[in-house]
Amino acid sequence: MKIRKETTVMNIVIAGGTGFIGRELGKHFEKQNHQVKVLGRNKNNNPKVIIWDGESLGNWKNELKGTDVLINLTGKSVDCRYTEKNKEEIFDSRTNSIKVLEKAFNEIGETPKTWIQAATATIYRDEYEKPNNEYEGIIGESFSVEVAKKWEKIFDEVSLETKKVTLRMTIVLGKNGGAFPMLNTLAKFGMGGKQGKGNQYISWIHIHDLLNIIELSIKNQWVSGVINCSSPEPITNEDFMRKLRKKNVLSLGFPIPVFLLKLGAKLIGTEPELILKSRWVSSKKLGKFRYNFKYPSLDKALEELK
Repeated sequence: MKIRKETTVMNIVIAGGTGFIGRELGKHFEKQNHQVKVLGRNKNNNPKVIIWDGESLGNWKNELKGTDVLINLTGKSVDCRYTEKNKEEIFDSRTNSIKVLEKAFNEIGETPKTWIQAATATIYRDEYEKPNNEYEGIIGESFSVEVAKKWEKIFDEVSLETKKVTLRMTIVLGKNGGAFPMLNTLAKFGMGGKQGKGNQYISWIHIHDLLNIIELSIKNQWVSGVINCSSPEPITNEDFMRKLRKKNVLSLGFPIPVFLLKLGAKLIGTEPELILKSRWVSSKKLGKFRYNFKYPSLDKALEELK
């Protein structure tokens, strides 16, 4: 099988690339004059999107020829109720996409130099005592943890001769999508108080740092394996919301108790775990790789996001 060698101008394929992170990645690499292709279930007004279903082979496989870098972001959003149907779709969308991408490369007889696979820092336990890093993190127990474990296991089993990078992503903050616009709107309308007890940790990363970490992973051969994508300054929910109110020049923010969060989550079709779980995550690997965060603190990130 032919292994692609890194070139000055790279051919980058972003699978599941029509969402917030995928769109930002596409713009990031196109500004550097790299060739970007996107695999998605619908066009989303982007003529560059190549339609696939994320689980079965089709003519889209031919678009993988000449791929230098594969970035797979595919996966049904966990922002939903954990019904049996949704649980199955959450599992299948993540694992099937990895399997079919491996099959596609085997069929065309080529291998990308680098395969970057999205994963989640939710794999760690509900943590209040110390941050979980790549070497000493404690894996948790819950449905979302089982999803995270199976997601990584399937990727580990990929037999292609490619450098593999697993990105355990925390909450990604950006102006154009993700959690920030919703949280900012809550603060603007006076609902920017603590959520639940407020002592649960929020680990986060600015979108620009995530893009730079992905670029680092591509350009440096010694960057591989599992990487926690988290800023060096995680913060409690109460402090996060306080800083968000300050950004919006608001002194008051009504707190939302646990029972209201659970009721609200049920009404809007999501799970309270997404807000109530304490995600305290750090990265020793990024320090080892000498990565310097552009937005290490929430204060600095919010300055850019205003």
